Amino acid sequence: MGTAERRETAVGERSGWDADAGADGGVRDARDRGAAGPGAGRPVPVRTEEPSAGRQLWVEEPARRRRMPDPVRTASVRAVLIISLTLIQAMVAFLCTLAGSWLAFPMVLSSVVSTVVATWGALDVWVTRQVWNQRYGVVSVPSSTARALRRERRRSRRHARADERAKARIARRRGARQLSHS
Repeated sequence: MGTAERRETAVGERSGWDADAGADGGVRDARDRGAAGPGAGRPVPVRTEEPSAGRQLWVEEPARRRRMPDPVRTASVRAVLIISLTLIQAMVAFLCTLAGSWLAFPMVLSSVVSTVVATWGALDVWVTRQVWNQRYGVVSVPSSTARALRRERRRSRRHARADERAKARIARRRGARQLSHS
């Protein structure tokens, strides 16, 4: 099967719509369209209605990763803008220096200042992410030592309460069997 036939077959199978649809609206054979090759005898699905009538524009897929928190996303967008402007400014300073323009010295000075600001922007993303994780993103790992200790303490308290209830129950039964309180 050549590239043209493969592409035609892939498009026909994916969309399920064929521009050559006849009045019968049924399945047409690839030979009816003049295609030749190994896939020529295979039927291709044909729809008579408009292609956009039954198809969706996009299909929602679950995200591979969780969405970034809003403060972290805001800081990262800010950092990307600052860094891109710094790179543009450095390129202009370099070109002005090559051209021997009077603007080269002020551009180099502002590029140095802009580099400091871009570094601050990148650090701001990192700090914002750490602060957000510390405040809201407590992740409890199943193998955590603290979690295992808490589980063990809960288990021992549960056993202690069960033992106390059993002793109280035995004491109540013993008291119910006595005829006098002497």
